[in-house]
Amino acid sequence: MSPAILYSLQHCPYAMRARLGLLLAEQTVLLRAVSLKDKPPELLTSSPKGTVPVLVVDNTTVIDESLEIMLWALHQNDPHGLLHSDDHDALVDMLSVIHSADHVFKSALESYKAAKRYHRDDKLSQRQACEHFLQPLEQNLEQGFLFGARESLVDYALLPFIRQFSRVERQWFRQAPYPRLQQWLHGHLQSRRYAQAMQPYPLWLEQRRDYLFGAQAAK
Repeated sequence: MSPAILYSLQHCPYAMRARLGLLLAEQTVLLRAVSLKDKPPELLTSSPKGTVPVLVVDNTTVIDESLEIMLWALHQNDPHGLLHSDDHDALVDMLSVIHSADHVFKSALESYKAAKRYHRDDKLSQRQACEHFLQPLEQNLEQGFLFGARESLVDYALLPFIRQFSRVERQWFRQAPYPRLQQWLHGHLQSRRYAQAMQPYPLWLEQRRDYLFGAQAAK
């Protein structure tokens, strides 16, 4: 059985989420780096909406949502216990947090980024809208992780977006009243896993060459 194919964009937070999920599940895929300005026909054939990430499994199954790729990978193998499978209700609760991040927080984050980029007067209020989501996470980190005392899917599904938030006003974030969140983020960004997830690859259309990504690539 040949490895699945992952169409990815290096700095897209959703693609980052998918790559992290594959690494955490110790899965190996063939990575195809793409540019959304010049999308490969093979990507559009697999997923006509033309966004990344897209995972093609066995040339038949197409998964084109980042969270679904994480779940697919972790259902294959979950060596770190990120799904908390010993707790029947945990995954439902995790998905609720992630759903809120993907819809409420992400929407506020986009408005905050735009307010900063275009020097709008509502930057403070947009940042505060983001903080309504971050404040409970800061409190949760008293237990060690975003979802309690154990590392979970939530930590990695939210990581790319909290990273984005921290970069909108870097100086402000460094002195913001979120010491646990700052430490949590710093630890992830300095990790070997994050470095592996962010390794750049040549665009697939330029070489038509697939690159091993994941468990076997790290050996």
